[in-house]
Amino acid sequence: MSQPPTPGSPVLPVPPKIVKRLSGIVGETHVITDPDRLLVYESDGLTAYRVTPRAVVLPASTDEVARVVEILHAEGIEVVPRGAGTGLSGGALATENGVVVGMARMNRILEIDPENRLARLQPGVVNAHLTEATRPHGLYYAPDPSSQSTCTLGGNVAENSGGPHCLKYGVTSRYVTGLTVVLAGGRVVQLGGAGGARHASLDLVGLFVGSEGCFGIATEIEVRLLPLAQGVRTLLGIFETMEDAGRAVTAIMASGLMPAAIEIVDQATIRALEASVFAAGYPVDAGAALVVEFDGTEAGLDADADRAEKCCLAEGAREVQRATEPEHRAALWTARKKAFGAMGRIAPDLLVQDATVPRTKLPEVLVRIAQIGESYDIKIANVFHAGDGNLHPNLLFDRQNASELERVEHASKEIMKLCVEVGGTITGEHGVGIDKRDYMPLVHNETELEMLRSVKELFDPDGLFNPGKVLPSRAAPGSESPAGMTS
Repeated sequence: MSQPPTPGSPVLPVPPKIVKRLSGIVGETHVITDPDRLLVYESDGLTAYRVTPRAVVLPASTDEVARVVEILHAEGIEVVPRGAGTGLSGGALATENGVVVGMARMNRILEIDPENRLARLQPGVVNAHLTEATRPHGLYYAPDPSSQSTCTLGGNVAENSGGPHCLKYGVTSRYVTGLTVVLAGGRVVQLGGAGGARHASLDLVGLFVGSEGCFGIATEIEVRLLPLAQGVRTLLGIFETMEDAGRAVTAIMASGLMPAAIEIVDQATIRALEASVFAAGYPVDAGAALVVEFDGTEAGLDADADRAEKCCLAEGAREVQRATEPEHRAALWTARKKAFGAMGRIAPDLLVQDATVPRTKLPEVLVRIAQIGESYDIKIANVFHAGDGNLHPNLLFDRQNASELERVEHASKEIMKLCVEVGGTITGEHGVGIDKRDYMPLVHNETELEMLRSVKELFDPDGLFNPGKVLPSRAAPGSESPAGMTS
């Protein structure tokens, strides 16, 4: 875990003349400077890090964003873009010199084009609301983060978010075809658009998606939509151990099947869920549950589900249930996607990691993660996208306990190193932010990091967009990085 500025340090007020100018653009009620109201913005979904912003500005249009950025950058004030605040890497964490520019008011779907299967929208549109709006046209938006009922498309673009169904359908970058972007100093540019037809030879849309607020602010987003699937089959495999469930994942994929999603939920998570309002009938005595889903045309779906069931039983599943009713399927997915919320029944704080490993390494890695938790006396609950090896070990703790917090930091570092050692990487969908920036040397050498810094400087030459995120500090020659690797 990287160390941000110390929470509780005095916040430098934004000069009144600047507040007045900002208020003249967005309205007085949309410039927040009251200390009590600013506390709402002191962290994102990763609450282990907390920094109070100097102010929060809530614009309602591209023009307002551009004028706000122009004023702040002219004064040398850092800008931290923020969506719904559901991120899990500290990406929307304020800086000591920073003003948060939030997208909450920019929440309109501007256009739905059924013929071309496109939608154009503002960044504050909630992910699930887009599918609700396009469903009457027989269409939907495929990327489905677990927080899709609250996360927004602007944040999804910033982090290149995935979700359970990214196994078959891919992550956000596959669906973004155009962006309107406010760059440093308030410049406005149009990248791509019209379904990708306006792409030049250089894919600037692809470069911007996943830039974690370090390049600028997307103020309009054009996305590709998909037709609703004709049929869906959802299975729930019940296993005695996580290792058996992990082997079943490998068996299903090795058999040639392509599920829309494969998710693992461990016993600790199951028990927390079943004690909550999200209870869905997961057996609390199971060591792990495996949610497997197929979708597409009706022809062949039952045969695929039968083959997946056989794979589960061959790897030790004690039973395989089928969600034959839409209500049962919805309950299984609601429980899976609300798992992070149920973790509060185990501990007041959590640090969720986001490493990705080869599927064949899942059984080995799950055993070693459990051993790391035991060695540091830290509770770890696992719920993750098993189909593409995207692990989400949840380290559960109380941040008021300094000793426990220190042990969480050490355990987190060991988990990251383990995942890289077996051929994986440090993030699958949550982004790097501040939490994993010091792990970047685990997967990038200093030449590669300098290339990334050069791209950042091209978009943001004065370093005023979301500074301190993603890129670690330059290492002195021969020194060792905080992640324990020589850069």
